[in-house]
Amino acid sequence: MNENYYPDFSPFQTGMRGKCPRCGRGPLFSGFLRVAKSCSACGLDFSFADAGDGATWFVMLFACVFGVGSILGVEIAYAPTWWVHVLIAVPVLIVLPVVLLRPVKGLLLAQQWKTGAREGRIAK
Repeated sequence: MNENYYPDFSPFQTGMRGKCPRCGRGPLFSGFLRVAKSCSACGLDFSFADAGDGATWFVMLFACVFGVGSILGVEIAYAPTWWVHVLIAVPVLIVLPVVLLRPVKGLLLAQQWKTGAREGRIAK
């Protein structure tokens, strides 16, 4: 097999697992959210990777809608005391975004590599 051939992975397949968007083997992250300098398996330079606030925005939008919806649903259905709301709100509004942030950032970075998206520049 030719070493320069890389299968066409979907951004969802590689990004959600935090793997290199080109080879699907090397890690995309060197820390929890810190993007590695390059792929340890194929050598792809990750300097293109700039998700900005995109991952944070999508995760918080989903977590807040889901969180507030679940809290309102519990209130309407059971009308519990305030401490029950705290027991529900803390995991939903804090733990859920932490769990989702890395996979969503990986997905956005893999999509950025797949489409060749780069920072906009003004031509002079």
